[in-house]
Amino acid sequence: MADQDDLSVRRILRESGDTWALVGLSSNRARAAYGVARVLQRLGKRVVPVHPKAETVHGEQGYATLAEIPFPVDVVDVFVNSTLAGAVADEAVAIGAKAVWFQLGVVDEDAYRRTREAGLEMVMDRCPAIEIGRGL
Repeated sequence: MADQDDLSVRRILRESGDTWALVGLSSNRARAAYGVARVLQRLGKRVVPVHPKAETVHGEQGYATLAEIPFPVDVVDVFVNSTLAGAVADEAVAIGAKAVWFQLGVVDEDAYRRTREAGLEMVMDRCPAIEIGRGL
């Protein structure tokens, strides 16, 4: 499965598109999402914060939910607890995202299966900033 995951990582980072919605991204600089968003921006990705507070982060307007984003989203990067992640993956499918990325520590096997069956790329329990550093 590791080879399949590496292939999905490469496809998401290189081919899935440049608009990333980061669910759980807020202006809290101490949170991992804040730093990961900055790394993605340096790579030319548009980072859209999704958080109940709908804060502007790194110059991008935030939205309270994925459904409120008024433009297409390519990748949904999930920084919420595993118990909430499956619902976010389902929302990603519903808005027509191309891929879902569950961050380190975020695991939901059922959501992984549903998302893949819906035709989306899916990565679980990994961090794009780390994978970028590995050259994937």
